[in-house]
Amino acid sequence: MFPGQGDFGLTSLLRTLPRTRSLATAVTEVFEEADAVAPEFDVPPIGPRLAGSPPLSVGALAADPPGTVQLALFGVSLAVHRALEADGCRAHRLLAVSFGEIPALTAAGCCSTADGARLACRLGQVLTGRGGGMTLLGTGPAAAARLIAAAGPGAGAVVVACVNHSGETVLSGPLAGLSVLEHSATARGIPARRLRLPFMSHHPALTREARAFAEFAGRLRLTPPRRPVYSVVSGRFHQPDTDLPGALSACLIRPFDLPAVLGAGLTDASLIVEAGTGSTLTNSVRRIDPYREALAPIADGRWPTGPPAPLPSPRPGPSPTAPDTGASHHSPTATTPSTATTATTARRHA
Repeated sequence: MFPGQGDFGLTSLLRTLPRTRSLATAVTEVFEEADAVAPEFDVPPIGPRLAGSPPLSVGALAADPPGTVQLALFGVSLAVHRALEADGCRAHRLLAVSFGEIPALTAAGCCSTADGARLACRLGQVLTGRGGGMTLLGTGPAAAARLIAAAGPGAGAVVVACVNHSGETVLSGPLAGLSVLEHSATARGIPARRLRLPFMSHHPALTREARAFAEFAGRLRLTPPRRPVYSVVSGRFHQPDTDLPGALSACLIRPFDLPAVLGAGLTDASLIVEAGTGSTLTNSVRRIDPYREALAPIADGRWPTGPPAPLPSPRPGPSPTAPDTGASHHSPTATTPSTATTATTARRHA
């Protein structure tokens, strides 16, 4: 599973690198390619800083030009995926949540690492220019909607952006409206926490930004995925004729409901592995479907390994890349014990 931007940290990664050779190798190789395009966006290279002293933090990256954090998240997610596969955790399909669409599509062969890095940097620039923010509520979408309605005009243009599971919802919108709703939630005993993101996402007001991002993506060479990629935002697998620039830009304006779409993306998966540094997406999967085995190897400190195995023979029924008309919106990746599905997601699925 490839997560979004809301659950990205470096502490666990830096702790894992010295004891996981495959991950250290993948990080070096990915950032050699990704950092080569950083100057195009006035973004400093990431790779050398990961090995530097003092230890690099997301807070330090956030002080750099827009696009820096996104370049780091893209590279780390792709590196985790490559390292897992190098150690025999072979993905049957990739599950992408929001920003996670970029490394997932790169891993699926839709674009080069350099172009994936370009998409990540440009997305950071587009979103940062708009402002706003996102808030995690410790309640479900129905209660979140009632909270917005009760606030009246004070809520402004705040919307329900993401549903992580029945007990977590993410709001997106202008900062003033988020502040009103955070105070209202706290007064009602509902946990509320502002995410460390200097922008809003999954918001209908980002139409102009989505159009600009789609135009940028359309200038790059994007090809059909060479392995199944399930988009949590669209609620279906990408097809050979999917408008990939449009699909990427839709993550800026469309909400997603992970519980509503997760099942279609994880059909037949016996092991689900998060290709990121956090565990929010994995914890959501565990909450939604406690009978599935889900692992966040960096955050959990458990690195899965196994002998490389061929992909299993397809079972009777629809192709894994066929559209799933019964699904809604959101992302992860699934696997079998020696043939794992890797997915990357954004923290609190932003």
